[in-house]
Amino acid sequence: MTATPLAKRIDSIEQIMEQLARQSLQTQRDLGALAREMSDFKDEMRVFKDEMSVFKEDMGKKWGELARKMGTLVEDIVAPNLPEVARELFGCAAPEHFAVRVKRRIGGRMREDDVLLVCPELVLVNETKSTLSPEDVGELVGNLAAFQDFYPEYAGRRVVGVLASLYVDESLVRAATKRGLLVMGMAAGTMRVLNPEVAA
Repeated sequence: MTATPLAKRIDSIEQIMEQLARQSLQTQRDLGALAREMSDFKDEMRVFKDEMSVFKEDMGKKWGELARKMGTLVEDIVAPNLPEVARELFGCAAPEHFAVRVKRRIGGRMREDDVLLVCPELVLVNETKSTLSPEDVGELVGNLAAFQDFYPEYAGRRVVGVLASLYVDESLVRAATKRGLLVMGMAAGTMRVLNPEVAA
């Protein structure tokens, strides 16, 4: 007996329905897998976010430590060399006073010097910067002009400014020399005066 057109249509509809059921089941499986992957991804992102937070905190500490070390450049490198500079350039074998990060307040004004080295006839006033700029030359000259106001006990002594940095451009050495300032920079593993003629 031959299938009637209606029976053929019913068979065709049943096949289509089976295909739709299989596709629907596959889609549900795919959606379930996608949901699991998304959940895993969210967990991984949460872990990543936590790791980034720890990383940022660690980097913040390291940057803080680096900034602190740059701030103690004067104690670590420059200050230990100043007594030798005083001896070699000015004949001061035994400083009367040698201090790092000296603060003085007079009335409402305050002054901080990175290093003070006091000899019988001389005072070395150091300003150390991680990077020197032309403005630093003028600023130190201005600070030296007010030195006697804050340190009247050293009246009559020659006051010499000393700018220091790890690297100093030659143009800054020339500018400082014209203004009577010594300049110290790195050479042969330690600090040395780059313009000793100022001492004369």
